[in-house]
Amino acid sequence: MGNTFLEITNVSKTFPGVKALDNVRFDIVPGEVHALVGENGAGKSTLIKILSGFQQPDPGARILINGQETKLNGVMDAIKQGISVIYQDFSLFANLTVAENIGINEIIEKNKPLLNWKEINAKAEKALAFLGAEKDIDPKDIVENLSVAKQQMVAIASAVAQDARMIIMDEPTSALSRGEVEHLYQIIETLKKRNIAIMFVSHKMEELFHVADRFTVFRDGQYVKTVNKVDVDEPTLVSLMVGRNVEIKNYANLEEKGPVALKVEGLSKKGNFKNISFEVHKGEVVGITGLVGAGRSEMAQAVFGIHHPDSGKIYIDGKEVQIHSPAEALDNGIAYIPESRQTQGLVLPKTIESNITLPVLKKYKNKFGIVDRKRQRESVDKWVEMLDVRPNDPDMLAMQLSGGNQQKVVLAKWISTQAKILIIDEPTNGVDIGAKSEIHQIIRKLASEGTAVIVISSELPEILSVSDRVLVMRKGRIAGEFINDALTQEMIMSKAVV
Repeated sequence: MGNTFLEITNVSKTFPGVKALDNVRFDIVPGEVHALVGENGAGKSTLIKILSGFQQPDPGARILINGQETKLNGVMDAIKQGISVIYQDFSLFANLTVAENIGINEIIEKNKPLLNWKEINAKAEKALAFLGAEKDIDPKDIVENLSVAKQQMVAIASAVAQDARMIIMDEPTSALSRGEVEHLYQIIETLKKRNIAIMFVSHKMEELFHVADRFTVFRDGQYVKTVNKVDVDEPTLVSLMVGRNVEIKNYANLEEKGPVALKVEGLSKKGNFKNISFEVHKGEVVGITGLVGAGRSEMAQAVFGIHHPDSGKIYIDGKEVQIHSPAEALDNGIAYIPESRQTQGLVLPKTIESNITLPVLKKYKNKFGIVDRKRQRESVDKWVEMLDVRPNDPDMLAMQLSGGNQQKVVLAKWISTQAKILIIDEPTNGVDIGAKSEIHQIIRKLASEGTAVIVISSELPEILSVSDRVLVMRKGRIAGEFINDALTQEMIMSKAVV
């Protein structure tokens, strides 16, 4: 490791009514992985936006690159100064080729009527070769035809092609399978050997301790501490992040449950899942897991009426039902919380209040069809308080919230329907460990009140924490079923992989 590449001090950022960052600091040296950690709302996303040049800090901030004080005047300026960000959605142009995506900034900047495509392709080949991906990805491939892992590789190659000295990875494994995560670790090692600094942002403790050399902890927009990995363990790091001790418990309740609320029999959809049969009792939490692509979400969406299965039957409270749309599913007491809160779960330009009451707005209307605003607000205040949404301002826009708080709003939105059967797809994806524990408790509370809950998750510690019974899917079929009694990750994985 060499001298410090980036050092920031006295960085604050104020939005109307909110101080997102308050006098924070951070530094990174070439060839290290420095993890920025903290709960949702701690200020991590705001700092990323400042370092990417997308937002400007409040006056008084100092940003030094290679010891020289500088300002990051826009995204292109940050890239020129060696800072690239790889966001969760990769920010790629799906309809363009790999080479066009890797060279896009140069193409835009030169703004020439004629481009040297041979040069652009050669640059893409060189960047892919740098990562050892030249055999896996053709520069002429259209990006939308690539797997998620390969798209991520293209985003990293784009940063390399722009001579990045520091790459910020924001939740880089959120959509990757276990094998793909291992491959990403290898890429990170390659980048480290080439003296590229990596700022790593993730809520997954296992990953953080695997890749990071140092941790910097933010809490409520303030700097808490920087520690070397060798000097800290997981419980200590978590308590620094949340300001209290947090324990991920096993909530399994193995007592006899109520009657069957949902029964699925022989559900099939060609290319997605085949012959799926299971039951969920009132007051029971059934976890469904398996590798990415096993057909879990597709099956849940068929039960909720988003997609139509080719065959099979669905029973609610012992009675067969026909569900052709989400509206019919809701009418039958089924609610589905999707994995992608931004594209499927929220109306981002609307307020917290509007989002939470969207599925149940009619219950706040009087006989003249006018919404009783007082009753609506009282209900929203209850959900915001129960789920500890921050800031607790129902008039705030969903797009202004951190990822974890957006997830809480999605939860509140569907819990407010008071559904008999609740399907939750990746309930804590992108959520910090403190909020994760709270969401697990909310799920168990709903079950204790008689709700039948299905939790779909790729995170085995989460499945083990929250489920009474676990179904494992593999290649579109149910490959195993376990009672959550002395159950281990290894036992689940033995059924998940071929």
